[in-house]
Amino acid sequence: MKELHHWTVTPAEAVEIQQQLRSKIKIEKFARPIKTIAGCDLSFDKHSDVIYAGIVVLQLPHLREIDRSTVITKATFPYIPGLLSFHESPAVLEAWAKLNLQPDAVIIDGHGYAHPRRIGIACHLGLVLDLPTLGCAKSILVGKYKEFQPEAGCYSYLIDKEEIVGAALRTKRNVKPVYVSIGNRITLEGALELIMKCVKGYRIPEPTRQAHLLVNSLRSSENMKLINKSKKES
Repeated sequence: MKELHHWTVTPAEAVEIQQQLRSKIKIEKFARPIKTIAGCDLSFDKHSDVIYAGIVVLQLPHLREIDRSTVITKATFPYIPGLLSFHESPAVLEAWAKLNLQPDAVIIDGHGYAHPRRIGIACHLGLVLDLPTLGCAKSILVGKYKEFQPEAGCYSYLIDKEEIVGAALRTKRNVKPVYVSIGNRITLEGALELIMKCVKGYRIPEPTRQAHLLVNSLRSSENMKLINKSKKES
C-alpha cells in the first residue's frame, strides 16, 4: 500500500486531495492475467460512525473463495456525498491489511471515474493499493446512457459532460444494469470484461455480492450481540 496522504482531514482538504490525485490515475491494460480478484463492500448506518467492512477474494475462473477478512471500526470523516472515499476507505484498508494474500485485481462496490471530480472510491483505493481496480455500482452518481439490448454482456457508455466516464452493463438478461467505471491501472473495456467473468447468475458480480453478504452478516451478528447484552442488563 502507498501512503498518499493523511486520512484525518477537513472536507475542503479532502476535495483538494482528490484534485491532486486525479492526475495519477493510470488507464492501462493488465500487465498479467487476472487469476484472483477481491470484492470489497461496507455496511453502516448513516447516523452512526461505526463501519463494517469486508473483503472476499475469489479465484478465477471458478470463483472459488480463497480468502476473506472483516473489520468493525469507527469512521473519522463524516458522511458527505462526493467524499465517501474518506469516510469508507480507511475501513477497507484495515480489512485489506488482514488478508493472507494479495489479489491480482479489486472490485469496489461503488464508483471510480464516474464521479463528479472523476475520482470515486475505486480510483482512490486503486491508487493506494497500486492494483488494477474498478468500481461496480448499483446506481448512477453522474452521467446518462442510451437504452441498449437486454442480453447479458451488452452495455452502453455512461456519458457526463460529453465524456465517457463508465458504462451501464447488463450482467443478466432483462435485468437492470450495473454501472462500471475504472479505478486505476485498468481500461474500461478490461473492467467490463472482468465483471462478466465474475458473474454467477446474479445481477451483482460475485466478488462484491459475497462481500455484501459478509458485511451484512457481520453487522447483524453484532447488532444481535448488543440486543442480547441490553436484555441481560435490563
